[in-house]
Amino acid sequence: MLDFNNKEQTKKVLAERAELFKTLAHPVRLCILAMLIKEEQSNVTDIQCCLDVPQPTVSQHLAKLKSAGILSAERSGTEIIYKIKDDQVKTLIVQIIED
Repeated sequence: MLDFNNKEQTKKVLAERAELFKTLAHPVRLCILAMLIKEEQSNVTDIQCCLDVPQPTVSQHLAKLKSAGILSAERSGTEIIYKIKDDQVKTLIVQIIED
């Protein structure tokens, strides 16, 4: 819960949440996250095939999600496996897509 008596902390927390929502606010990113919730992990090729968008587009969105701290990426041989690392984001996405 926010402490509105601590204005600086409240501003900081709300700014962080706004950045999170900006990152999530794209149909391709929401689809990537929904797929990763269902599959638990995936590589860029599988995500690209599922979404039917160009691979560079998927890679750009994955990079944005990773830099925001939403996804983790782990190398496995020649491929990179992506997973959602933020459980709060998982819960939020499930609530959004299961409406």
